[in-house]
Amino acid sequence: MTRLVLCAGATRTAEIDGISAAGAEPDLLAHTPSADAEILVYGRPVRAPVVPVSPTGCPTPAVVTRAVVERLGVDTTVVDAGLLEPTGAPTVTVGARAGADLRETDPVPTAPGAFAAARQFGRKLPDDEIILAETVPGGTTTALGVLRALGEADVLGRGDDTRAVSSSLSDNPLALKRRVVAEGLDASGLEPGGAAGDPLAALRRMGDPVLAVVCGLAAGARETDTAVTLAGGTQLVAAAACLRHRGYEGPLALATTSFVDADPAVDLDRAADRLDLRLTVTDPGFTDDHPAMAAYERGEAKEGVGMGGALALADRAGLPMAEVRAGVREGYDRLLADGEREAPGR
Repeated sequence: MTRLVLCAGATRTAEIDGISAAGAEPDLLAHTPSADAEILVYGRPVRAPVVPVSPTGCPTPAVVTRAVVERLGVDTTVVDAGLLEPTGAPTVTVGARAGADLRETDPVPTAPGAFAAARQFGRKLPDDEIILAETVPGGTTTALGVLRALGEADVLGRGDDTRAVSSSLSDNPLALKRRVVAEGLDASGLEPGGAAGDPLAALRRMGDPVLAVVCGLAAGARETDTAVTLAGGTQLVAAAACLRHRGYEGPLALATTSFVDADPAVDLDRAADRLDLRLTVTDPGFTDDHPAMAAYERGEAKEGVGMGGALALADRAGLPMAEVRAGVREGYDRLLADGEREAPGR
């Protein structure tokens, strides 16, 4: 049996202007992970007062993941990995709290405890395989922070531009992310590579609670021989790096989208080689004849909410991508209808 586990949480790093596209209005950004969880479980927001879209109208990748799990009947679990706002989705609690701005001295004090609790939960899951997913606005910046602290900042870079991560924005603000990470290292008193071999320190001083929970779940699941697929891009590469620095040498899989693979800033093959990852890249065949799909084709919202893992599951199960695309259209139309009904009351 396969289960998709979504770790949903927040970091105040996302509030830095220009860092994230996860939310059309900054004051609603904290609701995005809560809404993503609801969309995954119910197909639409039920409590969160927002339909997650980018400033240009690109819908959350949760729409794509929902289309797949709904058609395949995949079991899903949501873990509260540090939510700022409540969600209507049923959640498992592991003691995580929302992360502070990366530039603070100790932005994720709950990381060690959340890792330990998530590890125990991962050990108890009865499934043969788990697909680990995340939703955390600002997460590519904290992922770069963790990689920098581990001394792995070049694991994704291309050519001479080595300190790289992907972005939910079509125009990746790498200079801003690097500056924020540099300020975070100064605040934490860490040198680049100063947390090598100590991933919990990297997660606490330079990361976010979602990464800590993903790592804990993966560690626990692998201890009981449950197959683990890290479903995502940059952030899940950072999780893989943490697991390797923790001493785990067994098999790890990374499943992501063709949109991340096409990002000129990152080299997934390089990361897979460095971290010994079995890499799966899936192309949903989106075209520009639909607003949601056209946004993905432009390079927005390249990954998130386990989209790459869900697409890999669809491909493995023989679910035609045309069916997935039909589900995306249905989900998108449903979100638009909900947004229109709710707009006057906001």
